[in-house]
Amino acid sequence: MVAYEHTPVSVADKRAVVVGGTSGIGQAIALGFASEGADVIATSRSEETVAETSDALEARGAETARVTCDVTDPASLAEVRETAVETLGGIDIVVASQGAISRETVLGVDDDDWDFVTDVALDGVRRVTQTFAPALDDGGSVVNISSLAARLSMANLPAYAAAKGGVEAFTRAAAKELGPDVRVNAIAPGFVITPQNADTYAEGTEKRERIDERAILGRVAERDEIVGAAVYLASDASSYVTGEVITVDGGFADSAF
Repeated sequence: MVAYEHTPVSVADKRAVVVGGTSGIGQAIALGFASEGADVIATSRSEETVAETSDALEARGAETARVTCDVTDPASLAEVRETAVETLGGIDIVVASQGAISRETVLGVDDDDWDFVTDVALDGVRRVTQTFAPALDDGGSVVNISSLAARLSMANLPAYAAAKGGVEAFTRAAAKELGPDVRVNAIAPGFVITPQNADTYAEGTEKRERIDERAILGRVAERDEIVGAAVYLASDASSYVTGEVITVDGGFADSAF
C-alpha cells in the first residue's frame, strides 16, 4: 500500500497580521491563529481594543506588538508592516478584516456615506494588499473578508454590497498578479453573532427567526466558526488554492425556500 502524506491544516510558527483584528470576526481570527501557535499582530484604530486584544494574544502564547492602524492611510499601514517585520521577524499571513457599513438606501445614500464605506471596506483591502504583499515570505497568504451581501439581494446596503462585491473581484485579480509566490483568497461569512451585533441576532427577534428558518443548518453562526476557514486559507494545506471565495454561511445562500 502506498502511504498517503498530507499537509496538516496548521498555522503553527507562522507570523500573521490581522487588520481589523480587535473586534468581531477579525478578532476571532487573530485569537484563533494564536491558539493554533502563530505569532499575531492584531491592529485597528482603537488603542484600547488593540491593547485588550494584544493581552489576549499574549495569554495564548503569541508574540505580538501593540500598534494602531488606519486603513485609509498608507503611511499608517506601512508602520504596521515595519513593526511586524521587526517584532515577528517577517510576515507569512495578512488578513484584511476591517469593515464599515451604511444602511442608507439606493436612492438615499450620498457621496459621504458611499465614500466612507468603500474607502474602508474596498480601498482598504487594496491598500492592505499593496502594503503587505511585497513583504510576505514565499508562499505567503492574503485572506480578505467579504460578505454574502456581495451576491445576495439585501435592502438598504448598496454601498456595503458594492464594496464587498469589489473585494471579491479584487481578490481574483490580485491572485492572478501575485501568484505563484503569494496566494490571495477571501471568506464570505453569512450571519455571524459578534459582541457588536448580539442584540440584533438575539433569540426571539424577527431577524433571527428568519435567518434560522432559511439557513440549512438552522441557525446563525458564532464568530469562532469562521476561524477554521481562515486557518485553512492561511495554512500550507491550501497551497493549491488561490483566487477563491469560500462561503461560510450554514447553507443560507443555497437555500431557496
